[in-house]
Amino acid sequence: MSPPAARRALAGTPVNAAHISKLSDDLRAAIQKSPQGLIPVVISSPSKPSNSLWSAVINAGGKYQRNFNRVPQLAVKLPGFVVNALATRPDVLHISLDRPTQMTGHLETTTGAQNARNNTSPGTGQIDGEGIGIAILDSGIDADHHSFGAPGQGWRVIASVDFTGEGTTEDLYGHGTHVASIAAGSDHVAGGNYEGIAPKANLINVRVLGALGQGSASATIAGIDWCIAHKSQYNIKVMNLSLGTTAQESAADDPICQAVEQAVSAGIVVCAAAGNEGKDANGNPVYGGIHSPGIDPKAITVGAVNTFQTDSRSDDAVASFSSRGPTRGYYTDTAGAKHYDNMIKPDLVAPGNKLIEAESPGNYLLAMTPSMDAGVSNFTPHKMMRMSGTSMATPTVAGTVALMLEKNPALTPNMIKAILEYTAQPLAGYDSLTQGAGELNVDGCIQLAGLIRPDFLNVPVGAPLLNGAVPAQTTTIAGYTFHWGGGIIQKWNHLTGLSLITQKQGIYGTGVSLSDGVSLSDGVLLGDWSLLASGVLLGDGVVLSDGVGGGSIVVQGVLLGDGVILGDGVILGDSVILSDSVLSQTGAASLALSVGGTGDPGGTPLVFIDAVTDGP
Repeated sequence: MSPPAARRALAGTPVNAAHISKLSDDLRAAIQKSPQGLIPVVISSPSKPSNSLWSAVINAGGKYQRNFNRVPQLAVKLPGFVVNALATRPDVLHISLDRPTQMTGHLETTTGAQNARNNTSPGTGQIDGEGIGIAILDSGIDADHHSFGAPGQGWRVIASVDFTGEGTTEDLYGHGTHVASIAAGSDHVAGGNYEGIAPKANLINVRVLGALGQGSASATIAGIDWCIAHKSQYNIKVMNLSLGTTAQESAADDPICQAVEQAVSAGIVVCAAAGNEGKDANGNPVYGGIHSPGIDPKAITVGAVNTFQTDSRSDDAVASFSSRGPTRGYYTDTAGAKHYDNMIKPDLVAPGNKLIEAESPGNYLLAMTPSMDAGVSNFTPHKMMRMSGTSMATPTVAGTVALMLEKNPALTPNMIKAILEYTAQPLAGYDSLTQGAGELNVDGCIQLAGLIRPDFLNVPVGAPLLNGAVPAQTTTIAGYTFHWGGGIIQKWNHLTGLSLITQKQGIYGTGVSLSDGVSLSDGVLLGDWSLLASGVLLGDGVVLSDGVGGGSIVVQGVLLGDGVILGDGVILGDSVILSDSVLSQTGAASLALSVGGTGDPGGTPLVFIDAVTDGP
C-alpha cells in the first residue's frame, strides 16, 4: 500500500474516546487548525519503539525527526488527520505536540506570564509589553544593567528624573533596580532565568527615595505629578509605587492618595504595595496594616505570595509579612470621633518572596546584608540579588498591566483592575482581607483582556462586553489547573456574577471608581444600576475563602462604625487588628516614606516596604 493510501486508511480507522485521551490538548488544537499539515509530535511507547511503529509512521506519511537511546519515544512529523488513528495502536502510550522550548524563570512561569506571551492575535506577535511605559517611583534604576538593555540591543530606561534633591538618578539604595527588573527585566542575563513580566516594556526612572531608601510625601507627589505631565511623551500607562507610609488619614484626605487618584483620572494605572505589616513580633497575624497609598480605592493594592520557589501554584500561600486589611485611614469629626475607611484591601496578591532580580552596583542594601547577592554572576551588569516583600509583588502586577494594555489598548484603569481581580486564583484558607480577590493570574488576564470589545466605553450599561465566546474561566499553569475567582472587590463587599464579564458595567468607565455602584441604606446594600448591570450579585462583607466558595464574617457590608472588627480588635479568633495606639506610635509626623530599616516610635521615617528575608 502506498503512503497516501496508508494515510487514507488510517484516517478512516474508527477512533474511540480512549484513543483520543492519548493526545495532548494542544495537539488536538493543532490538528483542528491544520488537519492536512505536517505537525511535529513526540510519540511515547511502552518500550523502545518497534520497527512496526516506525513503519506505520512512515507509511502514514510521517517524517523522521529523531529517536532516543534511553527514552522510549520518537520525534516525528505527522499529517494532522492521521494522528488520532495512530493513537489506536497498543504500542502508543501518548502523543504530544513537540512544543518549542526556551529557558524561563520561576517568576514568569508561576505567574503564567510565559503562557500569556504566547497568547497572540493576528498582526500582534508576541505579547511582551513593547512600547508600553512603566514609571518606577522608587530609589532609582541602574540603567546600565543588562536586564534593561545590552550593547547592540538598545536600552529601555528611556527617561530618568530625580525628586530627592541628591542630584542623581542612580540607584544607590538598591531597591528600585530590583523592582524595575521584576516588572520589565529582559532575558539577557543568565539565559533568561530571571526575566521579568513585560521584558520589552520601556521604563521611566522616577527617583523619589534617597540613598538610604527614605523620601517624603511631597517628593512622591512630585514624581506622580511629573508622570501625569509626561505621560504622552513617554507613553506612561502604568505607575509602580513599591513604597508608602502609615495610613494617618482617610484616603479622601491623604495627599499621596489624592495624587494617585489624579493619575488614575489621567488614564495611568497605579499599582501600590500593601506593606509588610502582616504579623506582629511574635509572628501572630495582624489585620489593619495596609499603608498609604495602598489604602486608596483607585489604586491596585498588592500583597505578597510565597511560592516556595516551585512553579506549580498548588502550594502557594500568602506570605505572613504581607499586610492585611481593612484600611485604617480615618477622619475626625467636630466632636472628636474618628471615622475609619475600613475598606477591603489588598485587591490581590502576587509572588513576592525570595525573588532574584537585578542588582545595582555597590548599593546600600547589599552593603548591609551581603548575603542578598544571589551569586548569579561576577560581571557587574549581570549581578542579581534576592529580595522579598510586597515591594516585589507589586511590579509583578505592573508588568502584567503592560501586557494587558498591549493586548487591548482600549482598557481603562478600572477595567484592568476588574480583570485582574476576576481572573485571580482564590487561595484556600485565606479571607479577602488577606488575599483580596486571590493570586495574580497573568495568563487569564491576557485571555480576558483580549476578549473585551475595544469600544466598550461607548456602549450603554448592560450591553455585551465581549467580542468572542465566554472564556472557560480556568487556567493551567505549570500543570496545575484552577478556577478563576470570578468576583470583584468593592469597598465593603464583593460583586460576583457572570455578567461582570459578559455585560458592560458602568464602574468600568472613567470618572468613577471600580468600588462605586453600591450604597448602604438602613443596613441594606443597594445597587446603583447606572453603574451596575443586572446579573451582578452583591456579597456581604469579608469573604472567608476556601479556594472554592466562601461565606461572610461581617454582615451588611459594614466593618462596624467604631473601626473595630468583631468587637475587641479580634478577627477570626486568633488575629488582632492594629490598634489606634499602634498606628499613632509608628506613624511619622512628617509623612516620610521609606523602603528599608526599622520603624522608630520617636518620629523617624517609618519603614515598611522592607527587604524581607524570612519565609511565609
